Amino acid sequence: MFTGIITGVGRIAALHDLGSSLEHGKRLTIEAPAGYLDDVGLGDSIALNGACMTVTSLDLPRHHFTIDVSAESLARTTGLSAPGHRLNLEKALRAHDRLGGHIVSGHVDGVGTVTRFAQVGESWELRVMAPTDLGRYLAYKGSITVNGVSLTVNQITDSPQGCEFSINLIPHTVQNTALGQLTEGNPVNLEIDTVARYVERMLSAGNLTPKETP
Repeated sequence: MFTGIITGVGRIAALHDLGSSLEHGKRLTIEAPAGYLDDVGLGDSIALNGACMTVTSLDLPRHHFTIDVSAESLARTTGLSAPGHRLNLEKALRAHDRLGGHIVSGHVDGVGTVTRFAQVGESWELRVMAPTDLGRYLAYKGSITVNGVSLTVNQITDSPQGCEFSINLIPHTVQNTALGQLTEGNPVNLEIDTVARYVERMLSAGNLTPKETP
């Protein structure tokens, strides 16, 4: 589990194919900030742009670690297949940690598209077009995870193209995450609020017809 509070910004230092076909995944070598890996062990979970991955090797002197990404994960996420790409990093939540953002699982629900990223006053407005099927999970003042960052929805507009939501980024967020490099048209990983999943299930369960037991 994670909170959506980014603890470091890394970079894809190298990318290697795990096989010769599209059914194979890739091995990523990630460069982390100095000292970031001091308390990380093999098998630990680290979220990369909001996608939970497992550390498969460590090179502490070079601040590098590797992860193996399946073809399925590559197909359902964005930003994990380009050398040099900057990534938001978050280590898995510990039982005694502060829950500064919201409950995040590290499972990407869909890929959205940036429709606007512009400075407004001292902050920045980020607008993202989410897939239509995720629109029902988005609510005014609700939580959404964008590339692993826990953010608050300020405005929602439904359309035939999808659900566009607007969020406000304070200077600290822009300076301390990889969101500051976004431009119009960029794809982003989205994870809906876990609570919204259960609310939908509870509301829909009453309309389901129990299966008959033969």
